[in-house]
Amino acid sequence: MTTTRIVLWVLLLISAVGNVVMSASGLHVLVGIGFGLLTLGFATALVVDHRRRRA
Repeated sequence: MTTTRIVLWVLLLISAVGNVVMSASGLHVLVGIGFGLLTLGFATALVVDHRRRRA
């Protein structure tokens, strides 16, 4: 596993936890949406990295 993938996995985990916490607490909706978009972006980056390495 490369450094890039490790960093992406850590960031994905942090953003997913942030998204869950913000959704469960019901604090500010825009912050929850931001964490959700970050989670989506990191997941997409991991898929792209995987597809590039497979090709």
